[in-house]
Parts: sequence; C-alpha cells; structure tokens
Amino acid sequence: MVFIDINSSLVEELNRRHNYNVIIKAEKEEVINVRNVIGILSTNHAAVSDEVATSGILAVSVGLEGLAGTFPLIAAGLKKRYENDFNTPLDIIIAENIRNGASLFKKELTKLLPAQFPIDDFVGLIETSIGKMVPIMTKKELEQDMLQVFAEPYNTLILDKKGFKNPIPDIAGLSPKENIKAWVDRKLFIHNLGHASAAYSGHLFNPEFIYIYEALAVAGIHNLVRETMLQSADHLLARYPGEFSRSMLTDHIDDLLSRFQNRTLGDTIFRVGCDLYRKLGPEDRLAGGIKAALDLKKPYDRILFILLCAFRFRAVNEEGQLFPGDAEFIELFNGKTESILSNVCSFDNVKEKEVFIAAQEMSLLFRKNDFRSLIHVMKA
Repeated sequence: MVFIDINSSLVEELNRRHNYNVIIKAEKEEVINVRNVIGILSTNHAAVSDEVATSGILAVSVGLEGLAGTFPLIAAGLKKRYENDFNTPLDIIIAENIRNGASLFKKELTKLLPAQFPIDDFVGLIETSIGKMVPIMTKKELEQDMLQVFAEPYNTLILDKKGFKNPIPDIAGLSPKENIKAWVDRKLFIHNLGHASAAYSGHLFNPEFIYIYEALAVAGIHNLVRETMLQSADHLLARYPGEFSRSMLTDHIDDLLSRFQNRTLGDTIFRVGCDLYRKLGPEDRLAGGIKAALDLKKPYDRILFILLCAFRFRAVNEEGQLFPGDAEFIELFNGKTESILSNVCSFDNVKEKEVFIAAQEMSLLFRKNDFRSLIHVMKA
C-alpha cells in the first residue's frame, strides 16, 4: 500500500518502518498493525504518476482544500496508465465529506486530460459515505508515535455500487449502495448535522467543555441534539421514501449518539465544530438542511437554532488557537446574523425571507436568556 502525502516527515517515517498502528478506542482497546506500506512525497510527480498508472485501486482523502493540488497528479497518472494499458480502468474511491464528489472529480479531471480521453469508461469515480470517526491526534500523542492513528470501532464504508468499473473488492466492511446520493445525504444531514449540533450547542452552554461527550452528558443538550437529528431525518424520509424508514433512521440516530459519547475516543468540540466557512456553507450540514426543509415545506426550527449557535462558536485547539479560517470569520461577521445568512450560508433575503425573520426572532432569545435556560426553551 502506497501513501502519497505532502508531509515529508511522515513519508520518511513510513519508509523507515513500513508499518503503522491503528488504535481502536473502545472499552477494550485494540491495536491493528498495518504492514507493507511505503510513502511517496506528492512533490515527486514522476513517482506519483507511476503509482497511479499501475495501482489496483486509488483512494483520495485530502480534504476539500487539498483537492486542487491532487487533480493534476491523478490526471498525469491516468494519461500514463491509458498509454500503457487502455484495457485496465482505474477505480477511484472519493473518501471526502462532499456531496456530488463524482461530478466534481469528473469536471476537474476532464480539464486536465486530453480532449478525447474516455473518462467515463476508463475511470470509476466512487462516492462514499464515511461514518468512521477519527479524532485529531494531540501533540503528545504524535510525539509518542507520529504514525499512530486513533479510531472508533465502527468499520463500515458505504460506497457507490454503480461507480466501479472493475469488480467491487471483496473486503469486509464495504457496503455498496445503489442510491449513493441518499446515503451521502444521510451522513451529511444526520451524522454531520448531529455531531455539529453537539459541538455548537455544547460550546455555547459551557465554553470550558473540551470533549463532545461532555456536552452530551447534559440532558438538555442530548435531547436538543436528538430532536434536531430527528427533524432532519423527516426531510430525508420525504426526499428518499423508498430508501429509508423512520425506525431505521431513529435507530441510526440513537446509535450515533451513543458513539458520539465514546470517552476513550476523546473527540473534541474544537475538531467537530471548527472550519466555519465550510460547515456553514449553503450545501453543508446546517444551511443545507434548512434549504431542504424549505423545498419540502418542512419545519426547521431546531436546525436553525443550532445554526445560530454556530455563529457564536469560538472554540480553540489544545494550544489555545482558533482554526485559521474561523479567526477571519469572527473578525468579519462577529454578531452579524443577517450578513452570515447571506454571505456564508447563501440564503436569499427575498426568496427565503422567512429564514431571516425566524433567525432575528430567535436571536432575541439568545440576547435575553442565558444559554442554559434557552436549551430548555428549545427542548420544550
């Protein structure tokens, strides 16, 4: 297995050891040693294109901001692969938390490939719904072993059954789905939305909280988060009536709430809530959930409440620093609800005027009540 990364120290250590540990955080800790690995620096373009050209399968997980630098590397490898063996397509697992990932990859790769390149036949673009939670490693943990990774026990990877050009690998934990869009939306508008709800409401309830499990230990927050997830589940049921049932989504929500409270995982409010520009974006977990509710003429008051909590998110990392983009967000939009709704969430203050009115009314509650009392108002 070949890792391509921009971090030279990480690549050097992978090539020195050729293995790393995944620590499964649960009541009974488990260590999985992953062997036979090497690393290549992403700046070594020739070596990267060779690996893409000859790999059995490719997975991309670099974050939205890292994709722009990744597409040229993939495109170069695809051209070389096609020149060497036009009968062996490449499947690419898009392991990113984005909607419509296959369309994005096709658009960006097409720009970089020859005009007649048969991307539809030669490249499998496989969207995923990634549910496994992996916390940020602390400085101390990285000093102990820079290659170790902490993760929860959950081990299912939902992916697009229709995206493969080659036979789907026979690997335990892979869960191919016919309608991947429904499952990507389930991840975004239940898992991501619920996680964010715990982070944003928990931070406002007590800025001293560090971990997600601390927030969910407060009964009022736990109930609010669950109700918010259930409200979003109603939207999914209306949008994908043949894919999900109410009992299925309710069971999923309760399982997630249990997983969010995994103390051994040590997942932080900072990690789950930071990167406000992205997480408050028009297609993302909260604003996207409200837009879905507007389209479906469904209630969205719980989701809007969490969105307003997010406007007040000021959590810092272990070194006391804001996420870089969040510092800019706070400086530009501090307290300006309408401006955030328009410029970050992309709500139209004419066509979606009701959102602005509801947000202003709810903002008055934030000013008049301490947040602990407000939690109980929303619960009622």
